[in-house]
Amino acid sequence: MAEVTGAQLVARQLKLAGIDTIFTVLGGPMIEVLAEAQAAGIRVINCRHEMNACFAASSWGYLNGTAGVAVVASGPAMTNAVTPMYVSTASAMPLVVLGGSVAVGSIGLGGFQEANQVAFAQPAAKWVQRVDRAARVPDLVHLALGKAALGRPGTAYLDFPGNVVTESVDEDSVRMRTSAPAMTHAQPDSAAIEGIAEMLATAKRPLVMIGKGAAWADAGEELSRLVERGIPFIASPMGRGTVPDDHELCVGATRSAAMAGADAVLMVGARFNWMYQFGSRLPDGVRVAQIDIEAEEMYGASDVEFGVVADARVAASALNEALEGRALAAASSGWLDSLSEQGRKNEATLAEQMTSDQQPVNHYRLLADIRDAIDRDAIVTEDGELTMGVARQVIPTHVGKHRFGAGTTGCMGTGFPYAVGAKLAKPETQVVAMLGDYAFGAAAMEVETCARLDIPVVVVVSNNGGIAAHTIQDRYFPAGSDPVAALMQPNYEKMVEMVGGYSERVTDPADVRPAVDRALAAGTIALVNVITDPEARRAGTSYLG
Repeated sequence: MAEVTGAQLVARQLKLAGIDTIFTVLGGPMIEVLAEAQAAGIRVINCRHEMNACFAASSWGYLNGTAGVAVVASGPAMTNAVTPMYVSTASAMPLVVLGGSVAVGSIGLGGFQEANQVAFAQPAAKWVQRVDRAARVPDLVHLALGKAALGRPGTAYLDFPGNVVTESVDEDSVRMRTSAPAMTHAQPDSAAIEGIAEMLATAKRPLVMIGKGAAWADAGEELSRLVERGIPFIASPMGRGTVPDDHELCVGATRSAAMAGADAVLMVGARFNWMYQFGSRLPDGVRVAQIDIEAEEMYGASDVEFGVVADARVAASALNEALEGRALAAASSGWLDSLSEQGRKNEATLAEQMTSDQQPVNHYRLLADIRDAIDRDAIVTEDGELTMGVARQVIPTHVGKHRFGAGTTGCMGTGFPYAVGAKLAKPETQVVAMLGDYAFGAAAMEVETCARLDIPVVVVVSNNGGIAAHTIQDRYFPAGSDPVAALMQPNYEKMVEMVGGYSERVTDPADVRPAVDRALAAGTIALVNVITDPEARRAGTSYLG
């Protein structure tokens, strides 16, 4: 009789589930898992830090519509994964983390890198289990993949004691999970849909708010049909592109006025959290409806009149049917015209900055030049406080799931690894990471990963010398004190030069666009290090708020 190890069973089950790429930082007791995965034809992406491996896995999974998989070693390696586990769960991105741990027989005896890893994972994940024996590996891996990706996506964590990884079992005694269920989508209640249709049809100032959940549900086509009935919309940072930002009904350039003036709001696949100011900008008396896959999301900071627990695409389709043939009161209210006019005024206030020839380079000029260089369907990641704020004002997104930001948690250090995972998920699509210098530093050594594994991400660093640079240093710290928020402005391009990639340092704004064009054409890991204004601040309001 043939025998198989726990490591072989992990690799086989991942392969059967269609996982062709996994992310890791090599270490015991999971080395055998990685070796068996590679032998099974799964690409193993060995990163430079567990946080980066997990972030890359979650963006890979988000773009592919399935769970991304990260494999981490024991002790500190696993605790390094807790932050991205928390970020993925809070931001509804599907991630499975397979963590090695001390062998069962030595638990409590001070084994190498012993830690209560299940306890560490519990508050950061939506589902946690320890694998107790090799024969259960297929079932538990199958469960983890489903738990991470279905319902509201998040992290599933599986703990692998070292002895389970190497344990051998009779191959014929193990049931592999060879199929996934044919899933139906959660259907909306017809009475609630009729109520929302009535609310939208009679409102003089309706507004649709689109979140990442709508992008995950591929609801773009149905939401486009809905808003094209004459309803303006705004989107959360990662919900952008579900309906293209250049759609005539997008009022993102005046989102504050849209929220403050609405008399009826439909929230689709998003939450009234800090990103929407907890609904505080909505006026008194506004009617609110919400569509989400999780019922508890209806109980939040804003009072919801209609709460629909359903798949966003299916619910939007049902709303379109309910509104068929109805005239909307908003068509003659002047609501859209007033918002569009205000949006044009807001955008005009930025025009001078976006064409500024000042040195150091103006942030708005930098982001505008990136905007003009990239393809319409490019995937962009944004990271760093000022960089995110300006990018959300300047750079549009036209395809759902093609924009990655720090998400609900505001975690710095996501931008570069998200770009790595995105490029591996969509190798034919441009992927550009727009990073502040602090944000780049959090994951900078992944330039070596990109060079070693031929992952041609383009990184543009807005190098203004710190976290909001001198703005925070001067505002909060005593004059003449040692720099805390401020940094040096080093030659970050040398980091890519040292691994054989393409890099440039830019100080003249006239050189930004040509440098970005050359980086996009390089076909390798590329970095453009742009020296930007350390005194700069974000102007006005952005897509963040």
